[in-house]
Amino acid sequence: MIRQDILNEEKLEELAEFFKALSHPVRLRIISILIEGKQCVKNLGELLNLSQPSVSQHLSILRSRGIVGWKREGSIICYYIKDERVKKIYNLLIKEEENGG
Repeated sequence: MIRQDILNEEKLEELAEFFKALSHPVRLRIISILIEGKQCVKNLGELLNLSQPSVSQHLSILRSRGIVGWKREGSIICYYIKDERVKKIYNLLIKEEENGG
């Protein structure tokens, strides 16, 4: 028997948008860094070897999907993983990759 809640179009659209936000290598690298702990844009740029505007653009996409959140610490904005599903998905994929896919 097919579960009706799985076939809900609105939910499927939300999930598709969620995965689209994760479907860029830079955003996956951001996720891998943020899993270790919160970071500011400047630090992310240095770790990724990317400009601050580029990092901010990717963070904006992740933020708009509720994947990351931010906190102001003085004049600095730090980002963190907001949606715990991302950690689970990322760790599952990394473990699969380490085990030969």
